[in-house]
Amino acid sequence: MKKLFIIISVVLICAGCSKNFDKINTNPKQPQDAPAETFLTSAQKGMVDIITSANVNRNVYRQYAQYWTNTTYPQESRYDLITRAIPANLWNAIYAGALKDCQLAKLAISKDALTADNTVKNAQTAIVDVWECYAYHVLLATFGNIPYSEALNDDKLQPKYDDALTVHKDLINRLTADIEKIEGGAGSFGNGDIIYHGDNASWAKFANTLKMKLALLIKDEAAFATTVGKTFTSNADNALFQYLGATPNNNPLSSDLFGAGLTSRKDFVAANTIVNMMRLEPITDTNGVVLNYVYDPRASKYFTNTGAFPSNSSGLYKGGTYGTSNSWTSNSKPSYALSSLSSPALIMDYQEVEFMLAEAAALGWASAAGTIKNHYEDGIKASCEYWGVSPSATATLLAHPKVNYDLLVTAGKSWKEIIGTQQWLAYYNRGFEGWTSWRRLDFPILNVPTGLTYGDIPVRWTYPVTEQTLNGANFNAASTAIGGDLVGTELYFDN
Repeated sequence: MKKLFIIISVVLICAGCSKNFDKINTNPKQPQDAPAETFLTSAQKGMVDIITSANVNRNVYRQYAQYWTNTTYPQESRYDLITRAIPANLWNAIYAGALKDCQLAKLAISKDALTADNTVKNAQTAIVDVWECYAYHVLLATFGNIPYSEALNDDKLQPKYDDALTVHKDLINRLTADIEKIEGGAGSFGNGDIIYHGDNASWAKFANTLKMKLALLIKDEAAFATTVGKTFTSNADNALFQYLGATPNNNPLSSDLFGAGLTSRKDFVAANTIVNMMRLEPITDTNGVVLNYVYDPRASKYFTNTGAFPSNSSGLYKGGTYGTSNSWTSNSKPSYALSSLSSPALIMDYQEVEFMLAEAAALGWASAAGTIKNHYEDGIKASCEYWGVSPSATATLLAHPKVNYDLLVTAGKSWKEIIGTQQWLAYYNRGFEGWTSWRRLDFPILNVPTGLTYGDIPVRWTYPVTEQTLNGANFNAASTAIGGDLVGTELYFDN
């Protein structure tokens, strides 16, 4: 009888435990779902990290733009994307990282029972969506057709690839709707937003600047016109992420360039492509022997001299030969100012707005509201200001025959060469944008690695090899649609 009582007691206890089990075992003081801010922070930092990094396994944009070249291992500056699975690493970082976090942030906003004000929720969702549009833009401009309408869907493990131009136009439409919600919103994320710290007005400018960029890429004058006067208007508007002076929140370049001991890694030097372009004129002795050069004043901000790092003893900037092995010691290195532990990452900035307006003026668009020359010069001024160049040095640069707009036009230079060269220089340390600018405007003329041809310089990345095995049918359809999964296949905006 005692045994039967014990059995019945256990059954009753278990039955009691199973009833309302979730409520009994839930701590009412501990949230069960992560707040949207957590996912937004992760989405922002993940995207900033991958676009800022110079890790040869993840991001080779700076080499493809020919800002930097390699020392011991030159395969990245010879356009080897496969050995290190570089496309897959970037692809996964954006899809499984930044974009997935954006999706979770939106879900958290929709489930937030504590925020009753829909104008706040709408603004929060719109800000997340703007960041998502930025991430998709990087994928589109790198690969072409990509998974989009079926991406991040757990029921679609083999998502189809959508037409890149169609997706691009949809991003413009999304940004238009987002801008309206942000402008009409009340409050957002506060410090959970590590770019603008909850400032809706700044996000509206960011969204308009991104929309302007997307509109110009496909020559959509009507969409472009809606953004003029609503974008960044000074470097105070720049989209920056301020890294901290300690791991794991240090600028990834501090690890990629220097390692833990600041001199333990010696993988990159300045490329001769950009260093030679920043040499404005030679300084010679009485016999005509070149002793040094007059440089674009940004050179001292971009690179070290050829003296031993970090001292700058020689006063000469020298770039390594692009596409081959180079001496780390005898060539200029990327400056420590842009790659210290706490150096900020620059995502979008004011100079590109002025260069976009200069291009719009060159295309004859009335919405540019100014002359090519004025916007061109304002772009250079904004770049120099950001890098800490004095106004007097900037004025001297603008007057130099290699930079002066009127003199270049008189010399027969096209607007694409004039704007393209200076925009490319201004995009230094933003390899993705520099590479994209070169693809669009075809200037400056890059160097050709020994044994290759100009046509071998990539204008896109190949799809991840894993897509061939895990999503083969859709991979094959996408490859056929864009004209072949080749680095030489021009993308929809490259004309």
